Parts: sequence; C-alpha cells; structure tokens
Amino acid sequence: MESIVCKLYDFSKEKFYSVRIYMQSGKIVQIKEEQGGKVLVLPGMIDSHVHIESSMLVPSRFAELALRNGVVAVVTDPHEIANVLGIKGVEYMIEDSKKTPLKVFFGAPSCVPATCFESSGAVLDVEEVSKLLMKNEVVMLSEMMNFPGVIYEDENVLRKIETAKNIGKPIDGHAPGLS
Repeated sequence: MESIVCKLYDFSKEKFYSVRIYMQSGKIVQIKEEQGGKVLVLPGMIDSHVHIESSMLVPSRFAELALRNGVVAVVTDPHEIANVLGIKGVEYMIEDSKKTPLKVFFGAPSCVPATCFESSGAVLDVEEVSKLLMKNEVVMLSEMMNFPGVIYEDENVLRKIETAKNIGKPIDGHAPGLS
C-alpha cells in the first residue's frame, strides 16, 4: 500500500489538515491525521448535476474551464441538446467528452420534450432512451421531469423507467418524496 504525508484541504471546514493518505490500486482507501505534511493537496470536486450545453460549450471546451477550477468530474443530463438534435446530439456530446481528462458521466434524457404539452426539435422515444442506457458512458436515466406522467401512469414514461430498472441504472427525478 502506498501513502503520502501532506496537508489536505477540507472544504467544509475551510482549512488544511496534516494527514497521511493511503492508496491501493490507484484509489484512496484511508486518511489518518499525521503531522509533518508539506505538500498541499486539494481534493477534486464533482459537479453532480450540470447541463454542459447550457454553457454554450461542447464538453471538451467546458472541461478546460472546469478542470482549471478544481472540478474533476461531472454528471450531466444532455436533455437540452437532445431537445434540438435528438439522440445524435447526445451521441455527439459523449464522443466529444472523450477528448478530455474531465470525467463525464452522462444520463439518458428521459423527457424530450419535457411533457406532452411542449414541442421541440426532436423526440426521444423509449427505444432511443434504451439505446443510450446501454452505453457505458450513460450511468442513469436523467431527470424524470414528467412527474404527472409517472403519477398517472403514462405508458411511455413507465417504459423508460422500467428499462432503466431492468438494466440496473439509477433513475433521477424532480419530485422528492413522491411515492
């Protein structure tokens, strides 16, 4: 097991601590307080909900700014590009994200358009959402914004949720506590 003695920054307490970080197979397995560290270590931050396309940048250009500011990974829902270009837009974002060291975890947009009362440039049906969920880069079903579709058991909404469940991928929603 490898280790390093350093000063680790704690963002919640806004101060540095002298610690020994133990690593095994490239992963941190334990951190213990220990005096003597001189090297400063800032943990990388993860943005757990972002719409990269809202920045008007492709993932590779977004990454240049994110990495510079300590963000090492993002979980993104590309439903805005899907609203315009459909599955091709999502696949483009996935391919472009491979050009950067930023770790980009995608969700499969669940609501394109958001509800049946909206129109958009594209529609992601159950088959396209399923195709996205099968990709390794897609880690979940994103933002089920159509909670009325869930409550009133819209067949297409429920099929998307069931597909994610069957594949074993998490389902993200917009109605905390809804049961």
